[in-house]
Amino acid sequence: MNLDNAVAVVTGANRGLGRHLAAQLVERGAKVYATARRPESVDLPGTVPLRLDLSDEESVREAARLASDATLLVNNAGILTGAALVGGDLDAVHEEMRINFFGPLAVTRAFAPVIEGNGGGAVLNVLSVLSWLHPARVGAYSAAKAAAWALTDAVREELAPRGIGVSALHVGYMDTDMADAIPADQKVDPAEVAAQALDGIERGLTEILADDVTRHVKRGLAGTPAAA
Repeated sequence: MNLDNAVAVVTGANRGLGRHLAAQLVERGAKVYATARRPESVDLPGTVPLRLDLSDEESVREAARLASDATLLVNNAGILTGAALVGGDLDAVHEEMRINFFGPLAVTRAFAPVIEGNGGGAVLNVLSVLSWLHPARVGAYSAAKAAAWALTDAVREELAPRGIGVSALHVGYMDTDMADAIPADQKVDPAEVAAQALDGIERGLTEILADDVTRHVKRGLAGTPAAA
């Protein structure tokens, strides 16, 4: 997909990776709707701030109505509660699944007919190395991202006949607010991750692996899970 003159909708564009994705899309010549729960928090020059709250399906539908010229959807917004699956707060587990799985599903369902009506385009789902690696201490997040990986693969097949390509971005810990508790030497630069993601969209890649940790984990998927 050529990003020059694309019309992109980026969820969670007010900070972190989403902010870098939105800024770099503008640099590549795209029109960008930069969405956030509070659009006044978006301060990126050249973007169109737009309200979109993954917990509010009416706001999702309204965003799709307003961004009626969209050709690219970037499902970036998400949460990390740190909840374990057995010992953690069950409400937090439900919230992780609601935002990190049902959220991008709702946005994709809303924008697929828009993108199709504009001649086709692409969807990028921001996933994680934790789609495949499932530490107990972030069990809720891992489960939601694993579900979002399945969503990505199934929706890719479903939307291909409608002229919409679907890509997955998998990455480890980035130097963003969400990963504040992770030691700095384990983090990757979100600006570099954004560049890899957009390069991958332009090349039509179905899967974009943004760092060495992610590539290592992907290679080991055929192995037997280690005992606890």
